Amino acid sequence: MNPEETNSIKNIAVIIPFYNASTKIKEVVAGIPISVNHLIIVDDCSIEILPEEAILSVINSVTKVTFIKNEKNLGVGGTTKIGFLKAIELKCDVVVKIDSDNQMDLSYLPIMISSLVNNEAGYVKGNRFRDMKALKKMPFVRRFGNLILSFLIKIATGYWNVFDPTNGYFALKTSILKELDFDKISNRYFFETSLIAQLYYLNVKIKDITMPAIYGDEKSSMKVWQMPLLFSWNLLKLFIKRVIKQYFLYDFNIASIYILFGIPLFSFGVIHGIYSWIYYSTHHMLAPTGTIMLVTLTIILGFQFLLQAIQYDIQNSPNVSRNE
Repeated sequence: MNPEETNSIKNIAVIIPFYNASTKIKEVVAGIPISVNHLIIVDDCSIEILPEEAILSVINSVTKVTFIKNEKNLGVGGTTKIGFLKAIELKCDVVVKIDSDNQMDLSYLPIMISSLVNNEAGYVKGNRFRDMKALKKMPFVRRFGNLILSFLIKIATGYWNVFDPTNGYFALKTSILKELDFDKISNRYFFETSLIAQLYYLNVKIKDITMPAIYGDEKSSMKVWQMPLLFSWNLLKLFIKRVIKQYFLYDFNIASIYILFGIPLFSFGVIHGIYSWIYYSTHHMLAPTGTIMLVTLTIILGFQFLLQAIQYDIQNSPNVSRNE
């Protein structure tokens, strides 16, 4: 299917959360294609004034523009959720979220929408880590921080084959949006991750679209190296909730057995090993062979059980495809 023909098939909305990007928003809006039926711009109590007249002067003649202003600052996630609700009210079939800083290439928009229309996925997002040329241009600290964060998010959400999960350039079907609990989706920096975590329980297929990263002169209020640290607690909670729900509430399978045996065995081996090492070293005694064997055996068995549980989790993650 030709991506340009998607307008005749689906009612499409683009959501732009706006905050302090008055010099860039006009360029973003000018790039919106005529296949988009609705443009929803949500002002998140920006210090800079949203240039509504300038936006209306550059938007194409087909796309209808809706301006919304939050009563208080909600963050990128909260602001995007306001846009989601408006898109559902407008009875849109597909929703695309882009940022207002002109760092997202809108030429990929037809491909993303086409993937949803053709039922290749229920959620389509950008992946900046498949383009080697663009990757070399990405600042090292940003690249390294994103690599670590991506791996931690894989573990927490169960989407092991998805990369660059914090990419804010994504599209999804409103039929899926209606099934989500918005209260469980973060209003701030954890927005994309918490959204993907909710998609996991719906077994939504995710597709990565390779695209280069575009960097301007804007500076994020969060340092990249801080992200894994700040996200760690939220990711841990996501992981624990996912394991309990997926393997003990919604189902009970071989992975559940692996976890039930693996965690106690491995924990006992590590704790008992540390205790024995401290005890015998402080008493200047050699640890008995039996103690050493018990510690070694429980650690190895527990670790093997946990590895099997991880392998099962990877093999049974929601079906994910990649754009090569």
